Amino acid sequence: MPQDPLENNLLFHNTSDLPDRHTGNLPDRSNPDQFNSFDRQMMQRCLDLAKQARGQTAPNPMVGAIVVQGGEIVGEGFHPGAGQPHAEVFALKAAGDRAEGATVYVSLEPCSHFGRTPPCADALIAAKVSRVVVGMIDPNPKVSGAGVDRLRNAGIEVVVGVEESACRELNEAFIYRILHQRPLGILKYAMTLDGKIATTTGHSAWITKPESRKLVHGWRSGCDAVIIGGNTVRQDNPLLTSHGQGHNPLRVVMSRSLDLSQGAQLWNVADTPTVVFTVAGARPEFQKFLLDRGVEVVELADLTPAAVMTNLSDRGFLSVLWECGGTLAAAAIQDGSVQKILAFIAPKIIGGATAPSPIGDLGLERMTEAIELEEVKWRSIGSDLLLEGTIRRSQPESDTGE
Repeated sequence: MPQDPLENNLLFHNTSDLPDRHTGNLPDRSNPDQFNSFDRQMMQRCLDLAKQARGQTAPNPMVGAIVVQGGEIVGEGFHPGAGQPHAEVFALKAAGDRAEGATVYVSLEPCSHFGRTPPCADALIAAKVSRVVVGMIDPNPKVSGAGVDRLRNAGIEVVVGVEESACRELNEAFIYRILHQRPLGILKYAMTLDGKIATTTGHSAWITKPESRKLVHGWRSGCDAVIIGGNTVRQDNPLLTSHGQGHNPLRVVMSRSLDLSQGAQLWNVADTPTVVFTVAGARPEFQKFLLDRGVEVVELADLTPAAVMTNLSDRGFLSVLWECGGTLAAAAIQDGSVQKILAFIAPKIIGGATAPSPIGDLGLERMTEAIELEEVKWRSIGSDLLLEGTIRRSQPESDTGE
């Protein structure tokens, strides 16, 4: 499987970020060497299987499972999407009678409740497996340790925490939605060394190198939606697809005026859907044009990033990629619609006092009010630099002067 482009961008790095529902004989996470190499190898295979459904499982997590009998993989599977069987069910079906007495590896704790499908813990018990190795406890309060307890009460040995960090990374957006009841918002932008996202004329293609743009296409395939504003439609006429790298996200446009071209690529929805959010009564004739083309139009009483994210949350989405201009980016940061920043910095200088920057006016007047990032990482993508970080939502420090 190709490497997940969003790996190593985890918003929650510590177990303290989840509710303390870990019970039983859990491993000492300060000693990762306690797990044997075979267990790690099998869990990594579970993660590779899970990634086959990137961007397609919302509101469910990505999960992979393997059945091992006598050191041999006899069944494997992954969860393809909501309403379909879970990973364990596919793996047990593939294993057949060989599941009895086997070890099952699964990247997320088996469920213990009836949802759209029966409890996976019950399926494992019925298959008479002898051991279950779990990557991470499910943060969902409906499960959160209950699946492990059910297996142990049935006499099945359970090990928890193998490749736990990687399992959390894979389902970062699912964890965030469970804890905060909304999708994870990710703001991506590319700027020059002097902080510009376009020239004074609005021209912006291309700031970064092809390697960086390819990485963005991969990010899109792992998200449920990508959002831009009307000005980006007018200036760039983007396609907003994954360019063949996988699942295409829902394409979202926010525009109050609907002063948009009928020739925009986004109105071609034969392969990828588009939804336009606007205000009530905005350009009825253009709304009719969009509807006739198969574009969904949603009128909101108050067109804000938070209102749009609420709508996308109601659709069950896990992650939303913001690829908008500075004005909309600032609004999304201000109202809490963005939690993570992915910023490319290209070794170019274009200057221009009026050339746009990636973030518009936030109303801040002192450096001590600046929004800080934490869990910051830098890496090179060809000649470009990529900064990854999460927004710190704590109160700013007081200004004591120098």
